[in-house]
Amino acid sequence: MRGAWKRWVGGVVVAVTAATATACGGAHGSSGAPEPTRTAVPGPSASKAGTNQDVAHWAPQVVAYTKKAGVEPRLLMAILYNESYKPHDPELERAWQRLKPDSAFGIANMHKAAFDEAKTGRAFADRDWQDLPDDPELAIEAAAWHLHDLAGQLPASWTGEYTKDELLALGYNAGAGNMLAFSRGAKPGTQAQSYLDRLHQNWDKAGEAVGRKG
Repeated sequence: MRGAWKRWVGGVVVAVTAATATACGGAHGSSGAPEPTRTAVPGPSASKAGTNQDVAHWAPQVVAYTKKAGVEPRLLMAILYNESYKPHDPELERAWQRLKPDSAFGIANMHKAAFDEAKTGRAFADRDWQDLPDDPELAIEAAAWHLHDLAGQLPASWTGEYTKDELLALGYNAGAGNMLAFSRGAKPGTQAQSYLDRLHQNWDKAGEAVGRKG
């Protein structure tokens, strides 16, 4: 998908301009619902997130929401680094979604089905998937709980060669079914292996961002 984004950014600027004019009337998605009580952690604005791809700015939110969800903050931060190949600008994301309706939204690149599952029974249950491009904090919160839910599907032990964090990253990228197959010894395909390789490449700087060492 990395190559697709490069081709799109270079070749569909006119479409983005037209889509921007259409989108100006509803910058915060279609839900219209008030935002529920959130973790009071200062962070950059959504507009700043769109122009600055260094996801380390969101480390306080990553730490806060992974603590609530009971997952490793370094894992989510590394996933955010994995997903930062894509220009996370609300107008660009919505323009791309008009061209590719099944695309993912937000700095954590979540698909609608994953977001809708993660929000069920949670503090952000009244939020909409289309809020994600404008609300990086919501994207982080949803991704943390999605990882929590994936962890709940793992068996107590597994025969595969992967650590828990590696399996969760693979599940985030390839889905729960594939994650369980990998836990039973199946080998990832090219795309999933590339995702895991990039996770390893991003592991050290993810640890530095959230205060984890070693």
